[in-house]
Amino acid sequence: MGKLAWKILGTGGPILAGIVATKLVNIVWAKAGQDEINPKNPDAPAVKALAYAAAMGLAVGAARTLTERQAAQYYRRSAGHLPTEIKTQPVS
Repeated sequence: MGKLAWKILGTGGPILAGIVATKLVNIVWAKAGQDEINPKNPDAPAVKALAYAAAMGLAVGAARTLTERQAAQYYRRSAGHLPTEIKTQPVS
């Protein structure tokens, strides 16, 4: 498994996960009885805009992180080692 495969797995998967998480947050937001909100609109209530942004940020960040971790595990099982980009990036 080479660099191209990792680019597809390590980038495409998290992007798709972010899109799915965004749609899921919007569905949950609506089911919770919350009004539609555009957090960028200065006329929207600040508390509601921040709550929406926090929920969206947490959901998208978690989905992308979990997806990238799964892609790295799949890569390691297939290639026998982690992708170079994962091995050389420090945890901080």
